[in-house]
Amino acid sequence: MSIRFFDRISTLLILGIPLLWIIVFMLVPYGVLLTYSFWLKKYPLFVPAFQFGNYWTLLTDPQYFHVLGRTLKISTLVSAASLLLAYPFAYYLVFRLKSDTWRAVLFMAVIAPLWVSYLLRAYVWKTILGTEGILNASLMGLGVVNEPLDIFLYSQFAMVVTLTYIFIPFMVMPIYTALEKIPRNLTEASADLGMGPLQTFFRVTVPLSMPGIVAGFTMTFCLSFGDFIAPFLVGGPDGLMVANVIASQFGAALNWPLGSALAVVMLIMVLSIISASDWFEQSGKVEM
Repeated sequence: MSIRFFDRISTLLILGIPLLWIIVFMLVPYGVLLTYSFWLKKYPLFVPAFQFGNYWTLLTDPQYFHVLGRTLKISTLVSAASLLLAYPFAYYLVFRLKSDTWRAVLFMAVIAPLWVSYLLRAYVWKTILGTEGILNASLMGLGVVNEPLDIFLYSQFAMVVTLTYIFIPFMVMPIYTALEKIPRNLTEASADLGMGPLQTFFRVTVPLSMPGIVAGFTMTFCLSFGDFIAPFLVGGPDGLMVANVIASQFGAALNWPLGSALAVVMLIMVLSIISASDWFEQSGKVEM
């Protein structure tokens, strides 16, 4: 009896502590956020209510559609750019690089920036793209331009470049893992059956690495979709994203109900993307 009692206690502790953590630090904040989204803004604060005015504002005010559209556009471009850069790099590490030492060094070179402050990495690109930055200095040194250009910084281009640099490790890691799991005898069999390198790549390697592509694209998209620091540093007025609008509603505007409604919409969109990615994998369209 005592042994069963201690087994039950240990089971409750093992399951209860993580469950309590999820409830306190995840479900409760989400519940509070959802509750605030139905409240009513009355100057100078807001009052409890149950109405859909905040959501109606989001549906009828075109500025929020523009912000959401801009956020989707930038997040998609960041994910696509990260994929185009990460896949060849991961493929080279797994299939072309023979030295295990150099493979580990190059892989760590991609992962190492994650140990550096996010702000520092964003400020690096602010320095590079600025009017007195490295890019303008190089163009002037080569004689391409006569004076510094201000088109690089505070633009959507700067946003895509900065966020791609920041989040590309989250694309490299899953693709590298997926490529590493591909049995070498499959690619060898493809060559024995008369397929060329390109056919083997598109008909064997890419399909088998699709789980890593989907995972990397999902993580990169969701992380860039919710970012608000990089838009503030390098985006400018044309680069503000939905997270910046939410921060302003909770800050300067002091409109928590509207900010909560926008946060709920953003959360639903992110969860929809994650669910679609999971369905895509579970449905058998992505296999290993």
